[in-house]
Amino acid sequence: MIRKPMIYALLLGTALGAMSLEASAQTLRFASQSDALTLDPHAQNEGPTITLAQQIHDPLIIRDDEMGIREGLAVSWETVEPTLWEFKLREGVKFHDGSDFTAEDAAFSLERARVPPSDYRNYISSISEVRVVDDYTLHIETSAPNPILPQQLTNIVMMSKAWAEEHGVEQAQNYAEGEENYAVRNAMGTGAFKLESRAPDERTVLVRNDDYWDADNIPMEVERVVFTPIASAATRVAALLSGELDLILYPPVQDLQRLEQSPDIQVKSTPENRTIFLGLNQGADDLDSDSVEGQNPLADKRVREAINLAIDVDAIQRVVMRGQSVPAGSIAPIYITGYQEEFDQRPDRDLDRARELLAEAGYEDGFSIDFACPNDRYNNDEAICQAVVGMLGQAGIEANLRAQTRSLHFQQLQNGELDFYMLGWGVPTFDSEYIFNFLYHTNDGERGSWNMTGFSNERMDELVQAMSGETDLDARDELIAEAWEIALDDLTYIPLHHEVLNWAMQANVDIPIRADNSPRFAHVTFD
Repeated sequence: MIRKPMIYALLLGTALGAMSLEASAQTLRFASQSDALTLDPHAQNEGPTITLAQQIHDPLIIRDDEMGIREGLAVSWETVEPTLWEFKLREGVKFHDGSDFTAEDAAFSLERARVPPSDYRNYISSISEVRVVDDYTLHIETSAPNPILPQQLTNIVMMSKAWAEEHGVEQAQNYAEGEENYAVRNAMGTGAFKLESRAPDERTVLVRNDDYWDADNIPMEVERVVFTPIASAATRVAALLSGELDLILYPPVQDLQRLEQSPDIQVKSTPENRTIFLGLNQGADDLDSDSVEGQNPLADKRVREAINLAIDVDAIQRVVMRGQSVPAGSIAPIYITGYQEEFDQRPDRDLDRARELLAEAGYEDGFSIDFACPNDRYNNDEAICQAVVGMLGQAGIEANLRAQTRSLHFQQLQNGELDFYMLGWGVPTFDSEYIFNFLYHTNDGERGSWNMTGFSNERMDELVQAMSGETDLDARDELIAEAWEIALDDLTYIPLHHEVLNWAMQANVDIPIRADNSPRFAHVTFD
């Protein structure tokens, strides 16, 4: 009898073999551990989904390889009144079907992105109205002055209004409810690549858009991208070393030295704009996934403190991550506005104090709780969770690990089904407001859409809304600092570490590594 792992290996070998037949100097064979969750560009604010979307679509304002901003489908923007922005759009841009990109498409895309069920509505919640002035002029009205609107627009990509209407996708996919629509498996934008074929979780093929508006300013050497999600880290590495792949994300930390020593491979590294942390449902009166009847242990701050003190992030950095992480005290990478080193400190592990806190909270015998973790999203995610399970067990908390694919993990999280979970968070606006808006503001349908903890603080909500509209930078810094003090005092989340990003590629392939872990295939060059 052939065992399932053997069958998987045979099928994967066939797929990689087919990829190698397509290889040429202009084909990029790319693999990551997971696929995009959907092709609908406004449905899921999630890393691999954004990476694929921004090969096919463009935003008004582009985040460049150094994480600065530059002109995209907009060539200029300015505030003409405190709450009114004027955007001048690029003329002559064509969608992949040959139709013109105009202000009608931009207004449609922004409206689509700013209303439920779009997962980008928190990005641009300050927008109150979008008006078309003429074919290439757009006015955006905000409910209050918004100094960071350009940064917020870098991940809001533009769709064709006519294409969306033709295929009945005027609204974004409702991912949390498992909705299927035409945009889930099809896409048509203005980007550097066109979608040729899509088999979710198996293979996606992109072909170069030879009429791309920015072709004269970037390499555009890749004619074809063959993207194969490969969950097994060992298989990704083996395929890279054998020459069947050109570029992989998330090379396993235990293989980095071997890859770096290979004359045919190069590894690029940079601190990533992403923090890994644990979320805790403190808002429910009772939890379905724990052993405690009639109450919620996570609602007691002493229990959250005990969890924080029981976890040895230095051991995780040393043993699990092989040094490829930076222990974190807050969900704020060093890149972002509002980062302060004093906020990024966490206490040393103290098991005795953790047990004392649990006893003080009435759990001297401990308790059990389900612990949800993705196994195909972050670097060593399941291994990190396994380490956390062992550490919490030493303090008396039995965490029952439920590791699963990220598509299920995020769907359950957004449906409010997880009480204790792992999450990673990048900050595409490079501003603390983004963190507070999504993760700390009360989840009210307009803001706080990823706050599944039940945390709700009136002063925090006031600060989030105030920092969104404060144009005095010193005053804004004070608002952000106060918000961090509230967040860290509450221990709404348990920060683990900031990720260190590694990309591995063939020696004859070069691509700028980006702190947002989102490669731009149009920037690849071949030696």
